[in-house]
Amino acid sequence: MEGKVEQELGSQNHHHHHNHPCVEISMEIHKVETPPKRSSLQKLKNRLKETFFPDDPLRQFKGQSAKQKWLLGFQYIFPILQWGPHYNLNLLKSDVVSGLTIASLAIPQGISYAKLANLPPIVGLYSSFVPPLVYAVLGSSKDLAVGPVSIASLLMGSMLRQEVSPAQDPLLFLQLAFTSTFFAGLFQASLGFLRLGFIIDFLSKATLIGFMAGAAIIVSLQQLKALLGITHFTKEMGLVPVMSSVFHNTKEWSWQTILMGFCFLVFLLVTRHISMKKPKLFWVSAGAPLLSVVVSTLFVFAFKAQHHGISVIGKLEQGLNPPSWNMLHFHGSHMGLVLKTGLITGIISLTEGIAVGRTFAALKNYQVDGNKEMIAIGVMNVVGSTTSCYITTGAFSRSAVNHNAGAKTAVSNIIMAVTVMVTLLFLMPLFQYTPNLVLGAIIVTAVIGLVDIPAAYQIWKVDKFDFVVMLCAFFGVIFISVQEGLALAVGISIFKMVLQMTRPKTVVLGNIPGTDIFRNRHQYKDAVPVPGFLILSIQAPINFANSNYLNDRNDDFVSNDISRTKILRWIQDYEEEEENIKMHSSLRFVVLDLAAVSAIDTNGVTFVQELRRVLEKKGVEASSIQDLVLVNPVGEVMEKLQKADGTHDLLQPNVLFLTVGEAVSSLFSSMKGVSSSHV
Repeated sequence: MEGKVEQELGSQNHHHHHNHPCVEISMEIHKVETPPKRSSLQKLKNRLKETFFPDDPLRQFKGQSAKQKWLLGFQYIFPILQWGPHYNLNLLKSDVVSGLTIASLAIPQGISYAKLANLPPIVGLYSSFVPPLVYAVLGSSKDLAVGPVSIASLLMGSMLRQEVSPAQDPLLFLQLAFTSTFFAGLFQASLGFLRLGFIIDFLSKATLIGFMAGAAIIVSLQQLKALLGITHFTKEMGLVPVMSSVFHNTKEWSWQTILMGFCFLVFLLVTRHISMKKPKLFWVSAGAPLLSVVVSTLFVFAFKAQHHGISVIGKLEQGLNPPSWNMLHFHGSHMGLVLKTGLITGIISLTEGIAVGRTFAALKNYQVDGNKEMIAIGVMNVVGSTTSCYITTGAFSRSAVNHNAGAKTAVSNIIMAVTVMVTLLFLMPLFQYTPNLVLGAIIVTAVIGLVDIPAAYQIWKVDKFDFVVMLCAFFGVIFISVQEGLALAVGISIFKMVLQMTRPKTVVLGNIPGTDIFRNRHQYKDAVPVPGFLILSIQAPINFANSNYLNDRNDDFVSNDISRTKILRWIQDYEEEEENIKMHSSLRFVVLDLAAVSAIDTNGVTFVQELRRVLEKKGVEASSIQDLVLVNPVGEVMEKLQKADGTHDLLQPNVLFLTVGEAVSSLFSSMKGVSSSHV
């Protein structure tokens, strides 16, 4: 059947003559069904469920007894109750090894990152003690190692420094840091609680890769102070002020610091390289920072190097986290700054924590619940802010070590916290002579892993626009500032989405000879046009943002303005095509394939109605009938067209078809008699 039509079409396409006898077409025409009726309330309910509860968290409670429901509820809130009862000695062995391994990494990193945030080094250790304990109870990832991270530390330090100097007013600075952490945690937990996790999806992969790489470079530049031994170092973060500060103060460079710092930096980078090449040797890079701290501290102590231009941390107080709820300030002049800092550091650390959790969950094939993770990280920061901790999240470098060291459950976080506790109680005096240059070297080594060149190359290969977004984030962070670079990249990503919406793809379809399949003529070179038909496929929702682009509201269509509108431009092109002029086949039907139009709004409906009106008007002028034919609208689009279509001429059976093939064969046969009489 279809074959017959196609031979017919084919012969018409290839030998331009119209004298075929009118062939009876017996192709079966399928009716386009309308979706079942639903009230607006049902629709709204469905939309809300899809938006806020895509994971359907209540599914597991169906059909359970009341006692079981309570148990499941508690297990849902505290995942430790799920895996806790099945815990055994074998798991503990693995967790102790990995817990001690990440503790050896967390102690030097905690001290270093606190310095990066312009906070007392001890706060970094406080922040590696309480948060892991909270996370172990609430978190659903088995591999996430929790603690301070470089980028959130840098962000917090640089944002609070805009209004308060950590050198002149250290107490106020500390209070603002704790308060920002409180708000960050509140914000994170409420995102999870209100099921708004999709907000962090606005940070696209390209944005994050660019941002992380830029931040890694900014963090590394800040370490030049420690690695070169400069005392008068700029307060700015950007590349230009840091470099000028470094080269203006060349007389402050201390060769002892540079030599020692360079040695440790090379040692740490080599160990990192070894562990990356052979993951079995994870302990080489995990133990290196602690080893460097021990060796450098002994070296300084033995040679009294602090008198020879090598700056050291100095005395750290002993003891566990003091409570800090009395240091939270919810009023005063710095409220705006604190809220802004909390919001930005909260979102960034949340994105990092969840991304890390998902990465390792995918490797080990278990599920991480995004909303639960947000609540866990949020509660952890709120509790942290009342126990002298600043912002913490799942750290990539530590989680990777934790994973490679064979962590089986969140107990490795508890082991890490206990180790840090022992350090806080008994080992603090040992850090008195630790040189700052080692901390600098540790930070540089940790953040260098954030520069992901293969991923950047992959983005360049696949999508050039994404690559531009990535570069904007990268250069924005390096030259302007961390938060402005991030805002710029998010802005450009949203702009890209808007562009895609306002300029939808419209393609002309042709028939693949010998079939009833219609495909994009640009992509399939052997697809041929059907005389008298212009077949278009719109590949985006039609809404207020793009309906004017598809169809300018301009009544004077005969004037030159016709070229301004997309669909009418196609019609004009069709009429101008040499072939059609030769064949005398004037345009009879504009077929719109709506299969890829997922949604339509009032403007979209008006667009379809206007297009029909315009075609009728043009048809009268050209003394032929021109008709708009719709093919395969999806349920929602069909419903709205029906409601808007008072006179029912949009959706008559002769202009509404299930497939392009059926539309063409049915209309072609009705056209046949007319066209032969015209010739």
